[in-house]
Amino acid sequence: MGSLVLCHDRHAVHPYEISRIHCKIFTIEELCYYLCNNLYLIDYTIMNEQLCNWLDEELGMNDLAEQLRDVIRMRGSVEKFVLTILKDSKIYREPEMIRIQNVLERLKNQKDIERQKYKGDNLLESGEIEEAILVYQAILNEEKDESVDEKFYGRIYAGLGAAYGKLFLYQESARMYDRAYQICEDKKLLKPYLYASYRYMSMEEYHILLTKHEDYVEVNAQMRQEMDDIRANLQLDLSEVLLEKWKRQYRRSHV
Repeated sequence: MGSLVLCHDRHAVHPYEISRIHCKIFTIEELCYYLCNNLYLIDYTIMNEQLCNWLDEELGMNDLAEQLRDVIRMRGSVEKFVLTILKDSKIYREPEMIRIQNVLERLKNQKDIERQKYKGDNLLESGEIEEAILVYQAILNEEKDESVDEKFYGRIYAGLGAAYGKLFLYQESARMYDRAYQICEDKKLLKPYLYASYRYMSMEEYHILLTKHEDYVEVNAQMRQEMDDIRANLQLDLSEVLLEKWKRQYRRSHV
C-alpha cells in the first residue's frame, strides 16, 4: 500500500478479531492495513456494532465509533463505513485515499467472484504475478458460480495465460490461452496463444500447429509483420543513435 504514517499510539488490551480470516487486530493502523489490503473481499461482516464498541472502549476513538454507528443506523453502505474509518484515522495521504475510494466505487455492485477476479487482475497489472496466479487458481478451484456467464471463466484462463507468460512459462501460458479461446471464441486470444506456443515448441511442431486452424495462419502472418515493424524501428533508432555519436566524435576531432 502507499505511504503509511503511524500517528496513533493506543494499543488495545483486548484485540478485535476479524472473523472471516481469524485475524486479531490491536491498533487502528492494523485495522486500516487489513481494510486496504482486502478491499476486494470486504463485505457487510465488517460493518457491525462490535467493531464500533472496540474502537470506543479499547482505542478511545469515541467520535469515530459514533460516526460508524450513524452509518449503521442510517443503513449506509459498507464502502462508506470503510472510508469513514480510513479518513478519520488520517493514516493514508490524499492520493492513496482517492485510489482506495475509486476501487471501492468500482467494486460496489460486483459479486464476490467478480471482486476476486478484479483483485487478480490488479495484482497481475502491478507485477505481483505469483499472487495473481493464486487468486485465479482459487476461483477455478471453487465450485462453479452460475451467477456469471461461461465467458467469465474464459477470462480467468486468459489472466492465467498472461501471468504464466510473464514468468516465461510458455507451455502453461499457451495451454491457458487455448482454454480461454475455446470458451470465449475471441480471436484476440489467438495471438498470445500462438506467441506462447512459438516460444516453447520446435519449429516443426509450430508449423504443424498452424495447419490445425484456418485463422492461425492469418494471425501468425500478422505477428510476423508486427515483429518486422519492431525490428525496422529498432534499427532506425540505432542508426540515429550511431549517427549522433559519430557527429559528436567528428566535432571533438575538429575543435
